[in-house]
Amino acid sequence: MWEDPIVKETREARAELFARFNNDLGALCRFLREKEKEHPDRVVTLEPRRPEPVEVEK
Repeated sequence: MWEDPIVKETREARAELFARFNNDLGALCRFLREKEKEHPDRVVTLEPRRPEPVEVEK
């Protein structure tokens, strides 16, 4: 099966980062929130968009 090298590299980086926090999702999230505070100019915030209604055929 074909494997995308970019996806592979991204998954490896994620695994390494997660391992730095002993696979503790809460600790990783706290770290990321602190990074956001250090670099507020790098955080992207978008206004929520309401979904457009879809007509259902009967």
